Amino acid sequence: MQSLQDIMGNRNFDEPVEVTVIKDFVRKQFQMDVGVYLQTHSITITTPSSGLAGSLRPLLHKLKKELKTEKKLFIRIG
Repeated sequence: MQSLQDIMGNRNFDEPVEVTVIKDFVRKQFQMDVGVYLQTHSITITTPSSGLAGSLRPLLHKLKKELKTEKKLFIRIG
């Protein structure tokens, strides 16, 4: 029987670069934390309030340039 260390020891639990860039961008601009969900063709940013979502929306072009990605960016409140 394998131990939990054997099973989980070879996994990489680091965040993808896109997630780190988005979280740092929002923390720098708004001093708030957000959730980030990556998919094949899109990235969803989950904000805790509609105010943050509304303030973040005009900055999506700037954020997309920092990410250097062609994925679509979505904002979700929740």
